[in-house]
Amino acid sequence: MKSLFFDRSEAPEILKKVRSLGFQTHYDFDKHRVELRLEQQDREAFLRLPLTLTCNQTLLLNFEKEVTYVMLLVQSGSASVGVFKGEECLAHKVFGAYMVRKKQGKSQIKHLKTKGKSRAGSRVRLASTLEFFENINLRLQNHFQEYEFDRIAMSCSKILVPYLFGSKENIPFDKKDNRLYKIPKHLHQPNFEVMLGMQKYLNKAELVYDETLFDQFEDLKNIGTSI
Repeated sequence: MKSLFFDRSEAPEILKKVRSLGFQTHYDFDKHRVELRLEQQDREAFLRLPLTLTCNQTLLLNFEKEVTYVMLLVQSGSASVGVFKGEECLAHKVFGAYMVRKKQGKSQIKHLKTKGKSRAGSRVRLASTLEFFENINLRLQNHFQEYEFDRIAMSCSKILVPYLFGSKENIPFDKKDNRLYKIPKHLHQPNFEVMLGMQKYLNKAELVYDETLFDQFEDLKNIGTSI
């Protein structure tokens, strides 16, 4: 698949262009993207919208509203939590934990599924793991008390989700919260720099399509940035 990235201000122009090409459009709130389909064809493309830009089912974009969102990035042994209003970072925190077995390079959670937790080192790693998620959720609780969030941008490994939502310290939203937005991008080790890079990505519009099928987008290549 091919991706073209556009600035937030260019989103209306891109939408106007795809409509002029005869694409049927449908806004998907959960994925925050406009799905594009050509009549009588199974080929699809989509325009992922900037998270800082709201949209309704008639594809009306609201540039006036300042979107406030929390970003949660979680991997084994590290996590980042950030609060953003528009393109401004209001708060951030990086968490670390002793969760990875040094020789095998495997997280303690994965190890528990095969070897158990009988050894002292395993018990230490498990305790660190539980504290790791408690600290994350305590931070989130504080942010949810202080801010009203429009969206919750989240990237978390599937194996870690039960620990995040099953922590002794409750996470301040549930798995079915309609504000949840699964970040559609591979996550590297979630330090502060990675979180700011993810913020930059979320603030861009992204046109995704199969280059071999959609030569209709040729003109847009002069506007967007190809990755």
